[in-house]
Amino acid sequence: MSLVQFNRTCPSQNTEAVDQSSFWSSGSLDWDEHRIGWAIAGGCSVLTVLISMYSVLQHCRYYNRPNEQRQILRVLYMPPVYAIISFFSYRYFRSYTYYSLIESVYEAVTLSAFVLLLIEFVADTAVDHSAAGAMERKNKRSLPFPFCCWRFRPTKAYFMYTIKWSVLQYVIIRPAQSIAGIICEAYNVLCDAGGINPYFAYIYLEIIDFVSISVALYGLILFYALTKDELVGRRPLAKFLSIKLIVMFTFYQSFVFSMLEGRVIKSTEYWTATNIADGLTALATCIEMVFFSAFMCWAYTVNEYKQEGRSSNSIWRPLWDSINYTDFAIEIFGSLKFYVDYARGKPSARSGRRTDIPFTNNPRKKMNFGEAFGVSGSSTYAKPQKAGSLTAPYPYQDTRNADSSSPLSQ
Repeated sequence: MSLVQFNRTCPSQNTEAVDQSSFWSSGSLDWDEHRIGWAIAGGCSVLTVLISMYSVLQHCRYYNRPNEQRQILRVLYMPPVYAIISFFSYRYFRSYTYYSLIESVYEAVTLSAFVLLLIEFVADTAVDHSAAGAMERKNKRSLPFPFCCWRFRPTKAYFMYTIKWSVLQYVIIRPAQSIAGIICEAYNVLCDAGGINPYFAYIYLEIIDFVSISVALYGLILFYALTKDELVGRRPLAKFLSIKLIVMFTFYQSFVFSMLEGRVIKSTEYWTATNIADGLTALATCIEMVFFSAFMCWAYTVNEYKQEGRSSNSIWRPLWDSINYTDFAIEIFGSLKFYVDYARGKPSARSGRRTDIPFTNNPRKKMNFGEAFGVSGSSTYAKPQKAGSLTAPYPYQDTRNADSSSPLSQ
């Protein structure tokens, strides 16, 4: 019986010879294949940023539903983030692995923002403007494939927490995995060019990533399948595809180029086959982001947030909201706290209704620690007012006149 022998030495990703010439050589352009790609990647990245900036500024100008639009802004950042990082990974190709690990972190941020956006959309259809209220219309049903033999009840208290946690866990695991990957690469024990090799860290980090993102995507699919009737008219499929297609394109093109290494893609004096494959992946990403930024501009249209007679908002508050991830922390902490209470058998965690604390997205009504995290003794267990009141303190109200900075309503 023969055993598979694994190479304990990682294939070289960089050559010893370094191209010392610059884009401008002797006062004139030095055009070769690498510099042509350099110019294309830079031009496409600038175009992507301009398209995305237009869409972002439009949402900032008509920032009338902060709970929804702060998540939309985070999603709209995805094409320029990918384009800019891909440009640098093309320009500084010897550090491609570091840039790719950083780039993939924003995928977790985008998926988490997207699921919280869907929850806001669904909550808007309920009488009490809460996602839990919308779930009360749902009957017991089977889980999506491949777990069709199990059934679940959406009205249970744990359901919304489970949906959130299934996606938000990725925003913890993916950055942690990237940090671990960067450390491993610095000590030459990552070896992402080595494929399936148990002597290096890459395969183990990939397994963790696969499990984590599979759980996140399954949670998204489950929630979408359950609430697709409530999401009619909000372009949920287009919104999701604009995110997932970016991930799919970048993954599969990287896979294809890596398969061509040593066969079609040959090494040169200054670049190994891996360098060239990585550069082609980065260049293709820069080009694709132009189209995805335009697609997102349509999928996440600002038209539904425009109101006649409203003066333009300052762009600084929306921009701050979009990079203030306090709402992620509150959602993660709240879900963990719920499961602890559930394991301890607390009645509030066993009821069919959620016990979240209502608050509005209003900077003049800041929550203290107890209010934000549901600590007993908090003084803001306010009784919601009647539906339709714009001043009602329930979580998913239409805050059209509020200038918001506080975290996402639970």
